[in-house]
Amino acid sequence: MTLDRLRPVAERLLTPFVSAADSIGLSPNTVSVISLGFALAAAAAFSLAEPMWYVLGGLFVFCNGWLDLIDGALARKQEIASPQGDLLDHVIDRYADLLIIGGLAAGVESFALGFLAVTGVLMTSYLGTQIQAVGLGRAYGGLVGRADRLVLMGLAGVAAAVYADPLVFGLGVIELLLAFFAVIGHITAIQRFWGAWTDL
Repeated sequence: MTLDRLRPVAERLLTPFVSAADSIGLSPNTVSVISLGFALAAAAAFSLAEPMWYVLGGLFVFCNGWLDLIDGALARKQEIASPQGDLLDHVIDRYADLLIIGGLAAGVESFALGFLAVTGVLMTSYLGTQIQAVGLGRAYGGLVGRADRLVLMGLAGVAAAVYADPLVFGLGVIELLLAFFAVIGHITAIQRFWGAWTDL
């Protein structure tokens, strides 16, 4: 289900945005920091748990994801891709995940689900980079990658704005999303681990 495999397609659509960022003198690291600002804005919006703010939060999540694609493409265009930039990008991505999921959990006051969701997401991402660290290349496989999570969080924000009533077992859209991340995140982490284990 992972959308990360569509990165080459998405990057072809980035050309005008990358050119615009380059023409106004933005660096890849600056774009990365701006993407974190959108993650913070999304978290704040989601924490308010109001229809208008849910929609804005969803929009901010999509902006975060789009800028996360632009920073790498801009680094390649400017021929300044570096280990430092890659490190910054990964760190910002993890903080963005924490902020957005934290905002979602705070808005519905489901902190236990939020904790389980965050640990699932962090373990998925950790396994992706750890597999790279042992020499197998960056792992984007599994049931849910970061691109999937961002799309789901953005769509959930819009859905929560439209439909606030409980759906299943007294859980609303946001709680169901957090539960999904909690379960699928750990399954994806285990899937990545097992795939790497068998390749070593």
